[in-house]
Amino acid sequence: MKHGRVMFEGRVQAVTPGQPGQVLLPCGRSVAETEVQWLPPLEFGTIIALGLNYADHVKELSRELTVTAKDAPLVFLKGANALIGHRAQTPRPADAGFMHYECELAVVIGKTARRVKAADAMACVAGYTVCNDYAVRDYLENFYRPNLRVKNRDACTVIGPWLVDAADIPDPHALGLRTRVNGELTQTGHTGDMIHRIPDLIEYLSAIMTLQPGDVILTGTPDGVVNVQPGDAVETEIDGLGTLVNTLVAA
Repeated sequence: MKHGRVMFEGRVQAVTPGQPGQVLLPCGRSVAETEVQWLPPLEFGTIIALGLNYADHVKELSRELTVTAKDAPLVFLKGANALIGHRAQTPRPADAGFMHYECELAVVIGKTARRVKAADAMACVAGYTVCNDYAVRDYLENFYRPNLRVKNRDACTVIGPWLVDAADIPDPHALGLRTRVNGELTQTGHTGDMIHRIPDLIEYLSAIMTLQPGDVILTGTPDGVVNVQPGDAVETEIDGLGTLVNTLVAA
């Protein structure tokens, strides 16, 4: 099942998909998805993000970094200020030379996990959603490691529109990803190409920190990122999860 959250008629309401272009409110009323203000599909806890988790993206950035599949996952944390919902706007800093989207599978934790083995890790997953985690490439500090200005800007991480139950996604490593800018396909990928897969990530992370319900793991993006400008409409899409829409505006 798909679950969403919106602001409508002055209050936060849970929604589910209705007819194409419509959402269903808890009262059973159907409204156009453009009539509501979309929020992230739940109030997330810790936001855990992966960098360089697709081999083709590593190759795409090979002139800027040294990394191999044998390296430990590149993990960083994000603040709640970064999160916005479907159909919201993301500012592009005036001094940014290269700002790009990142279509990512987001994994939502459903129960407390501490020192979980990979073989048991998927039982800790509540569901999945789509994330577009923007980055300003020229803010990187001499080497490809995310820093505060790159990955914790206000409204730089778009997430939603739906949280899809884990039971409805039998294999999260069998999903196509794609991004369109102004309707033009610019990025395609497949979750089967992750370097560090979800069970291994949960084992790795839960050995360091206790994962709690509502924590979310952003699993990285494949190659195909391009520079985006104010006015661009960016759609990030993952099979079975839906399409996340965002617009760039001048900061």
